[in-house]
Amino acid sequence: MDPFPARFPGRVSVGVARDRGEALEPGGEAEGQVAVAGRLAARRGHGQMVFADLTDRSGTIQVWATADRLGSGDLDRLADADLGDIIGVRGTVVRTKRGELSVAADAVEMLAKALRPPPDRHAGLKDPETRYRQRYLDLMASDEVREQFVVRARTVSAVRRFLDGRGFIEVETPALQPIYGGAAARPFVTHHNALGRDLFLRIATELYLKRCIIGGLERVYELGKDFRNEGVSFKHNPEFTMLETYDAYADYGDVATMLEEMVAFAAVEATGSTTVPWKGAEIDLTPPWRRVRLVDALRDATGIDVLAHPEADDLRAMMRAAGLDAPDSAPWAKLVDGILSQALEPTLVQPTILLDYPLELSPFAKRHEHDPRLVERFEAFCGGMELANAFSELNDPDDQRERFAMLQADRAAGDDEAQPADEDFLTALEHGMPPTGGLGLGIDRLVMLLTDRQSIREVILFPVMRT
Repeated sequence: MDPFPARFPGRVSVGVARDRGEALEPGGEAEGQVAVAGRLAARRGHGQMVFADLTDRSGTIQVWATADRLGSGDLDRLADADLGDIIGVRGTVVRTKRGELSVAADAVEMLAKALRPPPDRHAGLKDPETRYRQRYLDLMASDEVREQFVVRARTVSAVRRFLDGRGFIEVETPALQPIYGGAAARPFVTHHNALGRDLFLRIATELYLKRCIIGGLERVYELGKDFRNEGVSFKHNPEFTMLETYDAYADYGDVATMLEEMVAFAAVEATGSTTVPWKGAEIDLTPPWRRVRLVDALRDATGIDVLAHPEADDLRAMMRAAGLDAPDSAPWAKLVDGILSQALEPTLVQPTILLDYPLELSPFAKRHEHDPRLVERFEAFCGGMELANAFSELNDPDDQRERFAMLQADRAAGDDEAQPADEDFLTALEHGMPPTGGLGLGIDRLVMLLTDRQSIREVILFPVMRT
């Protein structure tokens, strides 16, 4: 016997086989044969009759094997199979007299011999290190884990359908970039041997997608991987999936409305509802979401009016007086972000949009038309974490050059997350970019919300792990 044959023709999923027999009464038999295949999850019986449970992605079905129908050779083969073996069964869908939907086996084939035992499906995998490092065992042991990654797939598909239906086109931009940009982050550096130069794994797709807007594509999005050389936490993984969209002739208000509708649509498509469980409670993603100005929310949470303390030392003193961490080396923008992350973000459980950020925090956003200290930017929060970030995009090349100069000053002062100036992007802007609304949505964090998972490692199939 070949324990690793190349094919098993005619196979249907366990779910299809079960559908064929749903209407059967006890003792009934469906017409025609089926061929099912999957992993052997359980086996019982002896002598002239063996029962086995066969599992694939769509579910589990019982295999009912008897010597008079199957023959002693194939019956012995099934009886001697190990749990974890992948087998194929050809037979008829029946409902036993006890009412169990089954495949009455006419033939059994070994499709892949398992040389290591499977995890216990009842106890499951308890050790997080094993679950994340050997995710295949986690998927094998838990229907719930398999389903959460099905939800992830549905979420990604739903986001694409939503945007495609609104006239956006999906584009692909470089993952290897000569100059990184579009976010405050440290990059991964690699080397191209043939070109003899260092390149950077992208930290964002923003600046290339804006080039597409400048070129006239008008509505574009990219759904792919970004890479940031940062620490790991329950909401950070160095490699993550990000959606970025750019919509010509829209502003951040239009983008906020689109975000609410897109997340609600994805929730319904992936889970069947806009209300999802979260840490024993519920989150309602139904639009419209709560909206509040960032500076007002910070003042309400801490008593600190950040705009009244425009100097870093002054704001640092206010933070320390409020019991907040305020590093000596942090510039003013980092301190404001620290107040947000420490005092406000964890409290934003229901979906909330924080509007109108200080200019220093937002190098690619247009100045607010009513307050030059602010920009037209929002961040969306849910479940106590940031979910999305959006701007009315800065399209004035002279203003953008000044913002780059501010970032270079921050770099010179020791901020290694401030991005370098990108002269090629400035040249592109000088050709004219229409008013544009841009959005970045973290797909991993969205899936965390939709599956009630509190760690990003739970929703990434193969997260980065320490050696």
